[in-house]
Amino acid sequence: MLNVYLSGEIHTDWRDQIIEGAKGLEIAFHSPVTDHGASDDCGVAILGAEDDKYWHDHKGAMVNAIRTRKGIADADVVVVRFGEKYRQWNAAFDAGYAAALGKSLIVLQQPDHDHALKEVDAAALAVAREPSQVVQILRYVLTGTLPG
Repeated sequence: MLNVYLSGEIHTDWRDQIIEGAKGLEIAFHSPVTDHGASDDCGVAILGAEDDKYWHDHKGAMVNAIRTRKGIADADVVVVRFGEKYRQWNAAFDAGYAAALGKSLIVLQQPDHDHALKEVDAAALAVAREPSQVVQILRYVLTGTLPG
């Protein structure tokens, strides 16, 4: 069984594409909470309200970090997706954390991010452009078979 943590951009269905494409493979997928509102509000929902937005966000970030650290630490492979629209500083942080732990890292990004992510890409073992390429990598890792 391969443990794969899917980190990064939450505004598209890339996770669903990878999970669907990997059906039949012995892979357990994990990810952060992808409901943006729940992710933002988890700290105050659990630990109590904050009048200051900074502390509201800070509580959420700390609670989410517990889940993220565990997911990355338990993973055999970490996939980090950098999306088109938003700057995902948390995705870059997750990629660096995974690299520091010696995790096998796959970055999923579009070519227009190549320059901005060159240091992140240098730490990755693969840079994919499409979710289907991530599936092909995972299939190859588990079975040794090439696409086609």
